[in-house]
Amino acid sequence: MTSALSAEGLHTYYGKSHILHGVSLEVAEGRITALLGRNGAGKTTTLRSLMGLTQAREGKITIFGEDTTRWPTFRIAAHGVGYVPEGRRIFANLSVEENLKVPLERGGPWTIERIYKLFPRLAERKQNRGRQLSGGEQEMLSIARALLLNPRLLILDEPSQGLAPLIVREVFRIVQQMKAEGISVLLVEQNARMSLEIADDAYVLDDGAVVYSGTARELAADDARVRALAGASAEEWTLT
Repeated sequence: MTSALSAEGLHTYYGKSHILHGVSLEVAEGRITALLGRNGAGKTTTLRSLMGLTQAREGKITIFGEDTTRWPTFRIAAHGVGYVPEGRRIFANLSVEENLKVPLERGGPWTIERIYKLFPRLAERKQNRGRQLSGGEQEMLSIARALLLNPRLLILDEPSQGLAPLIVREVFRIVQQMKAEGISVLLVEQNARMSLEIADDAYVLDDGAVVYSGTARELAADDARVRALAGASAEEWTLT
């Protein structure tokens, strides 16, 4: 399989604090890769390192065959990477339509018109300001903005955080739709069970180090490991 993204031996620090300890992972093209772990395991720091927001002191990052280790974030985005950060980060005082016009247009199939077809709720609320949207609507808007960059790789940080179960299922269906569109996905999630239902491959971080790498199916079958390593909720999540 061809890699959309690979990271080798990442060591990342915040000041003197050593957060990532030799993290290596791979996102295969056209597949969903889940990155799991408890709070504080280093998941968000990994994404920030991959996006050039907090550069790793050691290690190598390759995206679509290019060494992007020292690239600035804007160049990584222009290389075909969409990033949906934790906390959504939409513009609260702009309307839905204005939020969607913020990203620089890149050629490709995703347009505002197509976004409204994928997210009918956003079409209904396109004149509402960001602060007037529910948490689920804000998450959809955040994903929509990333899609308007027409990425080949989409990186999502905790898209289900703080959402009601029904909305969580809708967000995960959208992630599956991205795979169907040929977009590679790296998904960081606290909701391990539901992530493993839609992912092809999985990694588990613990204290800044990879403690599991393999297929999502294999990890999902080991309930004790899911609980112990990923800090998963005991609640069963399904897409039905």
